[in-house]
Amino acid sequence: MDVYNNWQGIKNKYKNLVVGLGNFDGVHRGHQKLIAELISLSHELDGTPAVFTFHPHPQAVLDPENSPPLLLSPKAKQEIMAGLGIKVLLIVPFNLDFARLSPEDFIKQVLHEELGLKGVVVGYDYTFGYRGRGTPSVLEAYAPVYGYKVRVIQPVAIDGQVISSTLIRCLLSQGEIAEAAKYLGYGPFVEGQVVTGDKRGSVLGFPTANLNIEQDVLVPANGVYAVKVSVNGNMFLGVANIGTKPTFQGKRRNIEVHLLDFYQDLYGSLIRVTFIRRLRQEKRFETPDDLVKQIERDIAQVKAGCSEMQE
Repeated sequence: MDVYNNWQGIKNKYKNLVVGLGNFDGVHRGHQKLIAELISLSHELDGTPAVFTFHPHPQAVLDPENSPPLLLSPKAKQEIMAGLGIKVLLIVPFNLDFARLSPEDFIKQVLHEELGLKGVVVGYDYTFGYRGRGTPSVLEAYAPVYGYKVRVIQPVAIDGQVISSTLIRCLLSQGEIAEAAKYLGYGPFVEGQVVTGDKRGSVLGFPTANLNIEQDVLVPANGVYAVKVSVNGNMFLGVANIGTKPTFQGKRRNIEVHLLDFYQDLYGSLIRVTFIRRLRQEKRFETPDDLVKQIERDIAQVKAGCSEMQE
């Protein structure tokens, strides 16, 4: 997959661009259906499947105080999209000048003149242009003028619940890992570089990898989780703690992971932690020995369910 930060010269590099528009935060099952339709339309038009999205999230520019945390880092989003068959990804910087562009000018100047698109695929609730006045109906109205086809994806629901990034953020913020995974279509995960911590885990007999996570990426609710950890292409079971370490009067929220049957130095490594289920809430223990006994029970619980986690 080719990734660009602007659209200059793109239409001259690829044949019959078919473009999916949206933010695609999480690339959840709803987004996956849109991308599948995008791939299908590109085959129909003998074209190239592409996605046009923004970074940062438009709300981070227009209403930063209420901007939502991201479900995926830009890197992880790119990886998933490439796996779904997207060939061209446009990650365009969003700013106030772009926000002032009218829907009609966006269609004419960007989609038609710059990209020369032959097809466009959007979700039913997609909005664009100044004050979000552009809608799928506007795209359809201009389709015969500029010669492109439009496909609009209707809501995707599971068990009667419409999938959305907002719903998934809410579930993760409550520690509802299995429910979030149902709507995502994969296990929720975070990635980060292992950094030096206070080494208290090693003192207790359970060395942990402390992760440095991108600040704008959502981390699930505080608690202790069964996880799978990817290290250099290898997968290990583990126990992750998200929180402030109340037993030791901690104040800063962090995430640390103890890998089962792993004895190597991880400092500086980039690892992926995939959450399987929440084992318990984070709590304060009266003594370090009480904490050690609980960690032993947590590890036993993970090992007891290891066959399920390794699927």
